[in-house]
Amino acid sequence: MSPVILAGPTAVGKTAVAIELARLLNGEIVSVDSMQVYRGLDIGTAKPSQEERQSVPHHLIDFVNLDQGFDAAKFVESVGPILTEIEARGRLAILCGGTGLYFNAWLNGLGTSPAPDPALRAELEALPLAELLDELARKDLVTFDQIDVENRRRVVRAVEVIRLTGKPFSGQRATWPERAPALAGRSFGLRRSREDLHRRIGRRVEAMFRAGLIEETRQLMKQGLLGNRTAQQAIGYRQVQEHLAGERGKLETIELVTTKTRQFSKRQFTWFENQMDLEWIDMAVEESPKNTAERIASVISRVG
Repeated sequence: MSPVILAGPTAVGKTAVAIELARLLNGEIVSVDSMQVYRGLDIGTAKPSQEERQSVPHHLIDFVNLDQGFDAAKFVESVGPILTEIEARGRLAILCGGTGLYFNAWLNGLGTSPAPDPALRAELEALPLAELLDELARKDLVTFDQIDVENRRRVVRAVEVIRLTGKPFSGQRATWPERAPALAGRSFGLRRSREDLHRRIGRRVEAMFRAGLIEETRQLMKQGLLGNRTAQQAIGYRQVQEHLAGERGKLETIELVTTKTRQFSKRQFTWFENQMDLEWIDMAVEESPKNTAERIASVISRVG
């Protein structure tokens, strides 16, 4: 039985819909999220609750510790056996998340980028971000225009690949099709109106701070967050670290996290819209996750 893809921007409601869909179709959820994979990153990544995970099997959540690395290659390596096991149980795998790179790597392969070079990586990480961005703009304007310029880890990787190969990073990623073929009749994207999504993001960020995001970040910093280049870039944790360092107050930090999350959701939506052939499901403001799941299940049933 072919898996189902459920993608979309942060806070659109993917988790709730995936859970209802799994209940309807005897499914199990496979997380496609580059941050929920880490143990301890709970509040700031909006992980499914323990109750939700007990009601429906979830995979690739709390999968590695903060002192371990995880990337698209490890996602592809890890997800294969999980999908095989779910199919062997006669259940439906629902790949649910917002990390487009992981979806693309699973659908189209990992591309041709070289393995990291520890010595070069250390050299680049010691450089100011402005200097790295200047080099990226000079050598690969396509990537410079698309990359999150505040995500130092991704900027370093792009420059590293350029130096190792002598070719633009964007050109090497072009081995992927312009649009991922996805899975016909089984690939869905969730979307809401801009106003609705922004309201949901605002409520989510406020709830995260009420739930203890600052204290969670403080504890994670003691447990290795600062040493994990991927995890420490997560929106929310990065800004709270700056708050704890005295760079801004709590209210200003909440506002900044809200703004950054809205910007991130826009980039996610644009990526999915341009890079994957998804059947978009428009969600009304008051529509329940169960109703959305029933609409998706109907499409799956009709297509066969």
